[in-house]
Amino acid sequence: MILYTVLTLGAIALVAAMVLYIVAKKFHVYEDPRIDAVQELLPAANCGGCGYPGCRGFAEALVKGADAGDISNLSCPPGGNECADSYGKYLGMTVEAGTPTVAVLKCGGSCEKSPAKAEYDGPMNCAIAHTLHSGEGGCPTGCLGCGDCVVSCDFDAMYMDPETKLPVILEDKCTSCGACVKACPRDLIEIRPLGKKGKRIWINCMNEEKGGPAKKNCEVACIGCEKCQKACPDNFDAIDMINNRAYIDPERCTSCGICFHYCPTDAISATWEPKVPKALREEREAKEAKKRAKEEAANS
Repeated sequence: MILYTVLTLGAIALVAAMVLYIVAKKFHVYEDPRIDAVQELLPAANCGGCGYPGCRGFAEALVKGADAGDISNLSCPPGGNECADSYGKYLGMTVEAGTPTVAVLKCGGSCEKSPAKAEYDGPMNCAIAHTLHSGEGGCPTGCLGCGDCVVSCDFDAMYMDPETKLPVILEDKCTSCGACVKACPRDLIEIRPLGKKGKRIWINCMNEEKGGPAKKNCEVACIGCEKCQKACPDNFDAIDMINNRAYIDPERCTSCGICFHYCPTDAISATWEPKVPKALREEREAKEAKKRAKEEAANS
């Protein structure tokens, strides 16, 4: 009885093994060993900033692109140029150095500039709050202050300022993965070029309302006056008016800073202190002189 049992179980095991072997051969999927090698060269952030599902998906895209003879449209934001050089050399492809980028916040509506008119009592989640109200300050496009962008960042490159209730981006830690861009329901974060010597300038507002309502909700709102656009040199033409607000195109902007001092609401942010243009300085001095003359005449 024991012998028959052993023989029966052995026969079943043999048949099962043969079936598994045949199935494994039949449905075997060949995987290029270069994929594993390329994946080892990536930062293993799995952030999705490349547009693929993790580093594995990006490695597969790189190998496929190399076979097609072009990987110029593929990039790993966290890895940067050093990482690109590594997988480029391995795949025998020339990878051009990309322009360093960083995330910027396009909202200056702090608690001071956009005082609260109401109190939000609901889930501390920007996606939910966006569907429920305009924001405590009343701006329908301003930062909601719930911190979805901070939660989405895997590199600890952001934190919420308790005083302004606005997110702060740490340039030295930001990898431009774009997770915060996707997390913000109001499109208040943009990936922009780092700029020569870190000089960047952008419109710090996404408001599309007209001047009166915009200023009522936020002191530093863009009111669509077009003064910055008119101040931008014609040979640069870097500022466009879109839906009643200005937008500085980083590809055309040379960071001359001329527009900065022409904005009447301080809706333009810059990473340095631009010099006041000579024409504007002379205009302001003339107005001050005229004002003093009127005051002196009134006193006399």
